[in-house]
Amino acid sequence: MHSLDDRITLRNGVTMPGLGLGVWRVPDGEPVIHSVLNGLEAGYRMIDTAERYHNERGVGEAIRRSGIARDQLFITSKLWNDDQGYESTLRAYDTSLKKLGLDYLDLYLIHWPITGVYQESWKAMVKLYQEGRVRAIGVSNFHPHHIESLKEVSDVVPFVDQVELHPLLSQEPLRQYCKQQGIQIEGYSPLGTGTVLDNPVIVKIASQYDKTPAQIILRWAIQNDIIVIPRSTQKAHIESNAAIFDFTLSASDIAAIDAINQNKRNNTDPDTV
Repeated sequence: MHSLDDRITLRNGVTMPGLGLGVWRVPDGEPVIHSVLNGLEAGYRMIDTAERYHNERGVGEAIRRSGIARDQLFITSKLWNDDQGYESTLRAYDTSLKKLGLDYLDLYLIHWPITGVYQESWKAMVKLYQEGRVRAIGVSNFHPHHIESLKEVSDVVPFVDQVELHPLLSQEPLRQYCKQQGIQIEGYSPLGTGTVLDNPVIVKIASQYDKTPAQIILRWAIQNDIIVIPRSTQKAHIESNAAIFDFTLSASDIAAIDAINQNKRNNTDPDTV
């Protein structure tokens, strides 16, 4: 990626922005509306929401207020745990569309691999995809063994795996697996929910490039072919997070950031959910 407008091509030919705006824990109504509008005004064209975030209505309202053509946007939502299962997945998709006020999603993800039901959920996701109701389908918080089990019920392999990913949890084995499978890796909480911003290695590199620690981390992700969806409700931070295309980290700096990995999760391990 060389600009905020650049897109990454998924295995099925659908193109997806490499940098988007996440809205986890942003309250519905005016807070999420303003966050999304600020993102769209700053040039973001991908918004990542979920049923669990309880703000799909606000995201939809912001899209309508923006006046941006639907085909210029990439909208993601996710199937929550309580809605998993074949028929309930189909109903949940319709509910999300209704809340968003949209005719289709660009990407629909299974939020977590809930044992005993996520395979049935995947079969329903495949049905939605094959009927042309969603442009791409994928998973979130899935380990390789979860994805392998999906192959038992469908020939369709996820196009995206969205997981917690930041310098303290670099997910290198999962990234290599996804690359081999043609699955695009996408990182949520790319700033480690703030836990990485004061890391001495990050701070030192940021000073060398005259950039913020957040910009260094996001640039590290982009150069590692990781799609990222940083969350912010502040206009200045939203704009700053997008200003990462006027510099390039050196190979030695990338390696230095790679080396601080601690396999440290801030969220739940998918195997224990």
